[in-house]
Amino acid sequence: MRKPLLLLFFLFSAIGLVGQTTYILCGKLIDTKSGITKSKQTIVVQKNKITSVMNGYVIPRNSIDQVIDLKNKVVMPGLIDMHVHIENEFGPRTRLENYILDEADVAFNSVGFAKTTLLKGFTTVRDLGGTGVNISIKKAINAGKIPGPRVFTAGKALATTGGHADPTNGSRRVLIGDPGPKEGIVNSVEDAKKAVRQRYKNGADCIKITATGGVLSVAKSGDNPQFTLEEVKAICDMAKDYGMHVAAHAHGDEGMQRAIIGGVKTIEHGTYMSDATMELMKKHDVYLVPTITAGKEVEEKAKVDGYYPAIVVPKALTVGPQIQGTFAKAYKRGVGIAFGTDAGVFKHGNNGKEFRYMVEAGMPVMETIQAATITNAKILKMENEIGQIKPGFYADIIAVDEEPSKNIKVMEEVKFVMKDGVVYKNE
Repeated sequence: MRKPLLLLFFLFSAIGLVGQTTYILCGKLIDTKSGITKSKQTIVVQKNKITSVMNGYVIPRNSIDQVIDLKNKVVMPGLIDMHVHIENEFGPRTRLENYILDEADVAFNSVGFAKTTLLKGFTTVRDLGGTGVNISIKKAINAGKIPGPRVFTAGKALATTGGHADPTNGSRRVLIGDPGPKEGIVNSVEDAKKAVRQRYKNGADCIKITATGGVLSVAKSGDNPQFTLEEVKAICDMAKDYGMHVAAHAHGDEGMQRAIIGGVKTIEHGTYMSDATMELMKKHDVYLVPTITAGKEVEEKAKVDGYYPAIVVPKALTVGPQIQGTFAKAYKRGVGIAFGTDAGVFKHGNNGKEFRYMVEAGMPVMETIQAATITNAKILKMENEIGQIKPGFYADIIAVDEEPSKNIKVMEEVKFVMKDGVVYKNE
């Protein structure tokens, strides 16, 4: 008799799990669409979707349903970081590791970075450049093999020969070779088209170009333009054909203008952006992803002897301090702002500092949260699926101890994380 009873027990348990509904009791709930914080709300989740949001605390009658008590917390949608590098974390050994780490080593490191990012409340990220392992990490997360945020990735960023994302910069001559579109190096319109198609074939979701020099590349200039306008247009046109948008790393003004006119959707960093470029961004509906945290980090680390190669240090000391001020000016001028940090340039998990720095520069708290939710969801064309706590949206839900408007630092210490209906953290 015991075997039939056991079978019935497991059968009813399975049925119960399939039909289980989760009720989340929220002391306060941030409505990112309206910018209003509501009190005493109940979120109802079935499987990986939000089915309803109700006034008051609703306690289920069904004993198999789950109740999560967040009555002493402030609840909001999972955060979206539009600029991370999930494969690595920059440090004094980074240049050496580029040569001695195999793809498997990079992948194992990425597992930890992805989990750390998720547990800090970032349920979605846009990865803007690595070796291509980032595409495999995305697939592993989507398949449920490892915990991590929902990843939209550019795969390998596109550069010109000697440009910011040329992986052979600073190498001995026998190792430099002549990388081309397959490796993400573009030197003509035809190269540009082939490079985009290769990224699509590899499994990328978007394209990232290095429109100007960069701080951490082993090259002299940190701001010179590095693509022709024709090359940028070819990249953007081809990306559009394949359903992808283009992000442009850019510190120098001329490179930014070429990128904007050429058709990119976001400008990353924007350090030396002029007033004319700000107006151009507004005209073409291009967003600034400020990455203030990265600017502050590289400035600080450049003062540590031996942390960066000597050629990087003057760039870091010059560019780093400029980014927050440029952001403040762009925001006041009405440029669209998307939340992004450049995590990987600094330690993964410190992404939340960006909120504090944006507020310091004059952006209201609620607008910083909206930049990290509804604005970023719109750029990713996921505005009907993520970025809000709303029926039909993915159950990406986080909570903090108090209202960010009273203490913005709470965004750095997320206490509850649910992604796709699964609870990953509940303190």
